[in-house]
This record gives sequence, C-alpha cells and structure tokens, in this order.
Amino acid sequence: MAAALLAASAAPVTVFAEEPAKTEAGKPDAAKGDLPPFPADATVKQVTHVAGKTLNYTATVGSLPVRDEKGKKIAEVVFTAYTLDGPRDPKRPVTFAFNGGPGAASVYLNLGAIGPKRIQFGAQGDSPSDPATLVDNPGTWLDFTDMVFIDPVGTGYSRSLVDEAESKKDFFQVKEDIHYLSRIVFDWLVKNGRMSSPKYVVGESYGGYRAPAIAYDLQSDLGVGPSGVIMVSPFLDAHMGVAEDFSPMPWVVSLPSMAAANYERQGKALSPETMAEVEGYARGEFAVDLMKGRDAAAVARVVDHVTRYTGVDPALVKKMGGRVDTGTFLRELYRDSGKLASVYDSNVTAYDPYPWSQSQRANDPILATIIAPTTSAMVDFMTHTVGWKVEGRYNALSNAVNAAWEKDWYNNIESVSDLRQAMAADSKMKVLIVHGYDDLSCPFFASRLIVDQIPQMGDSSRVKLHIYPGGHMFYSRPDSQAAFRNDVKALFGAS
Repeated sequence: MAAALLAASAAPVTVFAEEPAKTEAGKPDAAKGDLPPFPADATVKQVTHVAGKTLNYTATVGSLPVRDEKGKKIAEVVFTAYTLDGPRDPKRPVTFAFNGGPGAASVYLNLGAIGPKRIQFGAQGDSPSDPATLVDNPGTWLDFTDMVFIDPVGTGYSRSLVDEAESKKDFFQVKEDIHYLSRIVFDWLVKNGRMSSPKYVVGESYGGYRAPAIAYDLQSDLGVGPSGVIMVSPFLDAHMGVAEDFSPMPWVVSLPSMAAANYERQGKALSPETMAEVEGYARGEFAVDLMKGRDAAAVARVVDHVTRYTGVDPALVKKMGGRVDTGTFLRELYRDSGKLASVYDSNVTAYDPYPWSQSQRANDPILATIIAPTTSAMVDFMTHTVGWKVEGRYNALSNAVNAAWEKDWYNNIESVSDLRQAMAADSKMKVLIVHGYDDLSCPFFASRLIVDQIPQMGDSSRVKLHIYPGGHMFYSRPDSQAAFRNDVKALFGAS
C-alpha cells in the first residue's frame, strides 16, 4: 500500500533553516539573507452558499509558534481558519483539519472537500492548466462547524527555524509530529477563546493516521477532550501491508478495491450490495487459499477468482499465482492504450511517457495534475484575497519533508491503539471512517477489517465506516461529496 499523498516533484525544497541572526532591534537580518518574519494574522469577510443557506464568515490566515522545552521558538506553523459571523455560540463546534504525506499541506481538505470554497481536482479530465478559480463548495461543513486547517512544518508556508538535524528530531518523527501538532491545536483554542467549544479532529490519508493519535494526545496529555474524530481515506496500520511473501493480508486488503475499479469500468454502480461478494471472498476463501502457498488446487482457485474480479489478463494473473500487486495492476490495465492508472483512483488515467519501460517511470496521474491548481488557488487566496503578505514558496506537497521523515516510519505507523484508548476513556466520543472504493493507496478493506476488530464500547453506532464511489479523493465526485457531508452532519448531530 502507498501511505498517502507524496510529492509530485523531486525538486529540492528548503524546509529547515538555521535560527535567523538577530540585529540590534531583535529582527532577522535581511541583509544576510535570513528569513523575513511572518506578517501578523490577516482576516477577510466572505460569503458562501450551501443547502439553500447564505453563510457570512471570516477567513483568517496566520501562524502559531512551536517552542522547545526552554521556550525557544523553533518553528512557525501556518493555519487557515473559517469562523461563522454573528453572536458567539458556546455550543458551536470547531474542527481541526490535517492532510498527510507526510509532506502534504491541508489544502486538499480545505479547497477540495470541506472548506467554504473549492476548486475541482482529482478526477478524470482534470488538468494542471485548469483555471484555479474558487467557487462556493456545496460540500462545506461551515454551516455546522468552524474549521481550522493546519499545515505541518515544511508544508504550505509553515517552516522550521532550526537546522536540518534538529528539524528531523523535532518535526519529522512519528511521535514528535503528533505532539507538536496537538500543541498547535491547544494554542489555537487558547488564543481564540474556544476551549469550551465542542472540538473535532479530521485527517486525510496520513492525516487519517494523525487524527486519532492527535485526539488521544489532546485528551490524555493536554487536557482537551475531542467530541469526535473523522478519518478520510486513512492510513491506520502499516502492519496490514507487510510480509507479502507469506501473509495473506496485503493481497486481501487490496483485492476489493481492484474489483471495484473493474466493476466501474463495466458500468456497474458501486454499493455495499455490489461489493458484498468480493468482500466475503477476500476475508474467507481467498485468505485461506493464500495461506496454502503452492498448493496447486488453491493456486488455481485464486487465479480464477482474481482474474474474474480484477479484469487483468488471465495469462498474467496465472503467471503471478493470483498475487497481482498494485503496481502491476495499475500499469497493465491500460497498457494497450499507452496510459497509466492512478494508485489513488485506478479509473483515473494519464498517458505514460515511457510506455516501453520495464517499470513505471512517470509520476502518478493524479499527483501530476493536482499540484498546480491547488498551489495557485491557495497562494492567491492567502496572499491576495486574505492579504497575508508573506515571502517564500508554498509547498502543497513536499518531497523534502517526506525524505526527511524518520527511517522505517512507514512500517511503524499504527494509531488504532490510540483510537481504542480514546474511545475507552470517553464513551461520548464518536468516530467516522470514510473511504473511496477505488483507492489502492489506502484501501477501504483495511479499515473494514480494523473496525471489525475494535471491541464494542457502549453504543455500537459510535464507530461508523462509510464507503463511497471514487478514490482517495472521492469528494472530487459531487454525489460522493454530498453523501460524505450528510454522514458528517449525522455525526455532529446537525440538522
């Protein structure tokens, strides 16, 4: 499984720096090429429309410091907040949003899924040169919660103020990442007088790993009790995808998403009923036969079922013993047409610039198209519309951050234990996990199996799993985004 959104460009990006030298006035010395200070927080009044309602709100772009145990400022984290105008309602929730990567800014949830404005990206036919024009978002959550989108260090405009070694130690490790981001949530609540508000955490992809871990850190360490956690296409437990030479799990979790893509290519509508057969097979006979190894009858059954469910060439499936990996699946589906499929939605394709290469050399078709529109739209919104006049590059996706992450982090990711403990401590906390059927980077069936193993703690409806047509960014499809919004409203108890 691919962990999450990774950068589309290998170009070097500066995400850490030496502590700026100070002048006598205590300001960075621009003459020496030091980082200019961030501007003060900036706001703008805006209007959006959703579900027949007109919403007047304030958009704020600003930053919060990260300090070490001695109080030294070691980083600055940028946030974008949307708060509904009008009298302060102490019962109005505030939701904190994180994307993943590691190395992704929060622009994808913001301008794609749940913010008050959006641009189109992530679907077949979307192009890097499409106009980056923001429009009202019919899927926004603003009518029932305020929202704060947080860019971890090295993403967006957020930056480290210490050197590379210190940055890796303080920000680019799994546990440290959770701790400083939890503190940013705490500090925003204090700064804005919202400690008494109901609080929710939402994360997408690797941010879906972050969400329950941050919720538990807030609850157990910082004294902030989240009312709910929403995980969007989450990467919850890396152990589901390891040991493919003898464990059936990597093959079990990916087969239903391969089948879903095949069904869509056949014109079938995806639904729980459509998917029931392959899901039942994956967790039953498929897993058992895979465990039988080279048993000829078992291999024959696996080859037959995998061929039928995936639509991959029977000869290739037989050659691979029914163990069709994601990379092979994505290349072989459209090889005759000279195209590649995306790991984030295998029915989204692009031309393969190296069709005769033995292995894939091109970027993922979705990642190749989303950097330009999201970057252009977010930079224009922050610097022009809101007026937060900052110098520097905006990193929607950063390879430098991903490369700097701690060694072997991918194989050590697991936040299901945090989720279980947070739920056990707070019987009122609600959980929603959502996926797209066609996503092979974070397959929905992994979450299905995980949820089925979580013990019932009180009301069985506390943990819900919903799957929608589409891929990793299923919200690029209007019907799926609308269904997602309705499911989240139910979690919030919003009318």
